[in-house]
Amino acid sequence: MSKRVRDLMTQEVSVMERNDELRLADDVMNLGRIRHLPIVDEDGELVGIVSQRDLFRSALARALGYGSVAQDKIMSNLVIKDVMTTQVETVDADSDLADAAHRMFKQKIGCLVAVEGNKPVGILTEADFVRYVAERERTKGE
Repeated sequence: MSKRVRDLMTQEVSVMERNDELRLADDVMNLGRIRHLPIVDEDGELVGIVSQRDLFRSALARALGYGSVAQDKIMSNLVIKDVMTTQVETVDADSDLADAAHRMFKQKIGCLVAVEGNKPVGILTEADFVRYVAERERTKGE
């Protein structure tokens, strides 16, 4: 039987709401070493995603030479919906893993949000595939 997305995805996925402060999303991503953060509405349904790239774009103030106090103020005044991507690539958790990998490669995307209905139940990232291959190779050598 072929592997499914649910076999490899990260199931304990951090999510935030679209009206949360952007600074909070930045903190969660930095502390959790997360590169993709699904964004949900008040009902827990997927409405967007914030990536490290989105945060880099919102940190334009740094490139303009603002000090750290000004940067903090700017980040505090922005909410997630101001920078999130609303076109989120999703996958059913029971989809074939090879199909999901091919899709990520073909579309040049770093993750797929696994959903049931429109609620996130996990996230499949490039790092999940690296971990899978590393573990498989390690067990081969034992």
